[in-house]
Amino acid sequence: MPKKITIYDVAKRAGVAISTVSRVLNDSPYVSEDTQEKVRTAIRELDFHPQVNARKLARREPQLVSVAVPTFTTPFFTEVLKGIKDEIKTIDLDFVIYNTGSDAPEKHFEKFLDKGMPDALIMFSIEITESIQRRLQDLPIPIILVGEEHPAFDYIYWDNYKGGFLAGEHLIKQGFTRIGMVRPHSTSQISDLREKGFRDALLQYDIPMDEDCLVSGITRKHAGFSEEAGQEAIHILRHRNKMPEAIFCSNDAQAMGAIYALKELGYRVPEDVAVMGYDNIKIAKYMDLTTIDQKMYQIGRQTIQRIAERFSTDATEPLRVKVEPELIIRKSTQRS
Repeated sequence: MPKKITIYDVAKRAGVAISTVSRVLNDSPYVSEDTQEKVRTAIRELDFHPQVNARKLARREPQLVSVAVPTFTTPFFTEVLKGIKDEIKTIDLDFVIYNTGSDAPEKHFEKFLDKGMPDALIMFSIEITESIQRRLQDLPIPIILVGEEHPAFDYIYWDNYKGGFLAGEHLIKQGFTRIGMVRPHSTSQISDLREKGFRDALLQYDIPMDEDCLVSGITRKHAGFSEEAGQEAIHILRHRNKMPEAIFCSNDAQAMGAIYALKELGYRVPEDVAVMGYDNIKIAKYMDLTTIDQKMYQIGRQTIQRIAERFSTDATEPLRVKVEPELIIRKSTQRS
């Protein structure tokens, strides 16, 4: 099957930015005649047939928002996408989900960019490399980053360091002195900051950190942010004979797997081992799980509200939002 010709191919052949190709496609008067001819020649030579919504962009008739996420099957992203779904009903737009994968999402995201240009783009937890930055800045569309900061774009991000600190501090204030942590399988800015905040809390309160009590599961699914990984981590701690008094899990899914494994092994939660999660997914309430609330649903709605603002106004002020984590205390960390 021949390779589908995209706006990127046209831009490369003509030696211009893809935003220039878009302007030519939409008959913009702000392109010189020489440049217009270069672009039209490239279009003819490549037999390029632009998408309908690419033509509509300059006429302010947006149709489709692309949402790039590492996964859409975890409770965390399910909550975010519910917010997007509910908010997008209020405006005349549709959205599609692109799964970049939990491992090397940046690489897969570049492949997504090769497929063509949506009317707007929401990116979750994708590191903005120099290559991705250059390509995004060529897109004449609204772009919002979630979970990542970059001065060139609108962004909303979570204070993961503070969340990790709050988790460690809470367990310390409950009176625990042997505290462990379940980490994800793969490192990332998100997980690294949570761990650093957690470690700094222990350091500030003079609580020793036993490195053998910091464990990751074996399962790679969802980069180790999974129930299976949490269950495996508990069995590793048991094998090491290093079961702590309290365990901070990097997300609620890990915490639920950890609780399951502890009960399998005959431990009581929280009487023998306290367990804390992160995210505050819906089921955490019914599990009586102490956790850190990240307000995922609200963030999903806020991203669509921002996209709508970008379409309806010519405002140039960037969006800079830091979401403050909130400690939610439940029975899973109560000191007996």
